[in-house]
Amino acid sequence: MIESHVILLRIHRLSETSLIVKWLSADEGIIKTVAKGALRPKSPFSGKLDLFFSGEIQAIRQKKGDLHILKEINIHHWRIGLRRQYIATLMAGYFCQLVENCLEANHPESSIYDLLMRALDHLNEKEPTIKALIHFERELASALGIGKQSDAFRAIFEYIGYIVPTRKELIERLTQA
Repeated sequence: MIESHVILLRIHRLSETSLIVKWLSADEGIIKTVAKGALRPKSPFSGKLDLFFSGEIQAIRQKKGDLHILKEINIHHWRIGLRRQYIATLMAGYFCQLVENCLEANHPESSIYDLLMRALDHLNEKEPTIKALIHFERELASALGIGKQSDAFRAIFEYIGYIVPTRKELIERLTQA
């Protein structure tokens, strides 16, 4: 059984009624679960599976493979403020994409979990800025042990092998504001 505090990173449709949900956990790392029947009208997951939500989950660990069965979720942080403006949602999505691409499945990194939690909470309350973007990239590179504070973006780019596409749009929108 997996019982963990998590942040919801990504949702994919699996079938007509089920979803694959990717989470970041301080003590489990990246976790993939299937939420069976999540799209049914009377699902116990109804309204609880949305990007950037965080809380506690219980899932049945599968012996083979990395797709576990989500049994229960209790949301603590809804982060409704991230939906006030598109740029805040875009930045939160970028942060989640970076974390997802930098970490391996089932490899716990509590410092990165804490970093993402702080970043999402910050964006929930305050306006997104270039300073916040650069700070997150520096802290992520430092937590991964891959770069110097002066060029964190390049270190992350070299580490994952590509630039997350939303970064360009994010920079453009932040410099226009």
